[in-house]
Order: sequence, then C-alpha cells, then structure tokens
Amino acid sequence: MSATEVKLFGRWSYEDVMVSDLSLVDYIAVSKSAQSFLPHTAGRYQMRRFRKALCPIVERLCCSMMMHGRNNGKKLMAVRIVKHAFEIIHLLTDKNPIQ
Repeated sequence: MSATEVKLFGRWSYEDVMVSDLSLVDYIAVSKSAQSFLPHTAGRYQMRRFRKALCPIVERLCCSMMMHGRNNGKKLMAVRIVKHAFEIIHLLTDKNPIQ
C-alpha cells in the first residue's frame, strides 16, 4: 500500500472501480479528483449547473439518504449507515462495494 493511495473508509480502493454504462461515465464520479477517505467533502456542488456530477458518488448516496424531515442534516448518521452497508456487501460478496 502506497502512502498516496486513497481508500474509502480506509478499506476499499477506488482503483478497480469501473463504470460499465457508457452514458453514466460523466455522471458517476470515481476519478482521481473524486476520491476521498470519507464521503463528507462539504463541497458546494450546487453552485453551477451539472457540478453535482463532480461530487463523489458515495457522498451523493449519503446526501440522498438525508431526505425527509426526520433525517435532515444528519450526515454523520448517513455516513455510518453507508459504511455498515458496505461492510455487509463486502462480507456477502467478497467484492469491492464501491463497484
């Protein structure tokens, strides 16, 4: 493991993640600039049109889980749920859950 390798939650690498659907390549951000250790960048991706496509895909998943009134603003809870879900996926399939 190199010192510059970014792994989601310190466990899963972004290196082998491929987007198979050609129409979604521009909208699912898994490139080098969209890699992060935690899905909490505090970025302002809504300021320009289509900039939300640059937001890391795991962070977009966390943000979409914060819908409805009782879950508003509880991003740490959403990040924890996604982390537990990724661990379950990894245990059941032995594959990278980001894929």
